Amino acid sequence: MKSIYILVLSLAFFPNFSAQKSDEESIKSTVDQLFNGMRTSDSVLIKKSFHKNAVLQTITKTAEVKNESINDFALSISKAEKGSLDERITFSNILIDGNLASVWTPYEFYYKGQFSHCGVNSFQLVKSNDEWKIQYIIDTRRKDNCKK
Repeated sequence: MKSIYILVLSLAFFPNFSAQKSDEESIKSTVDQLFNGMRTSDSVLIKKSFHKNAVLQTITKTAEVKNESINDFALSISKAEKGSLDERITFSNILIDGNLASVWTPYEFYYKGQFSHCGVNSFQLVKSNDEWKIQYIIDTRRKDNCKK
């Protein structure tokens, strides 16, 4: 009887676990799509990663928050030589609540194979029409205290 109770409890929680895992994989896929777009200088792939009202920001060395439009960002990346931009990320934390996800990704950025800078990306994603899209990114950029 005890083993049946444990089995029923396990089955009750399993669908939530598998849905969470599926969402995590979809979220990673959306974020990876952005960086694949950067590596291949593909503005269409980059724009496809973002929600239509997305916000892109960076924190400068002087702690100023700088805004950039998604279209300007995609256009500037599309002008880069294919393969010259390589942002290497690590997924360190993914939090999900319903249609909202928060993702923390430390990174190292390489330009034409040479280390340029490092920092952290903080993503907010929303799930709309069963697709995860990036709604907001803010990042830091520095040349010191990098793991490289």
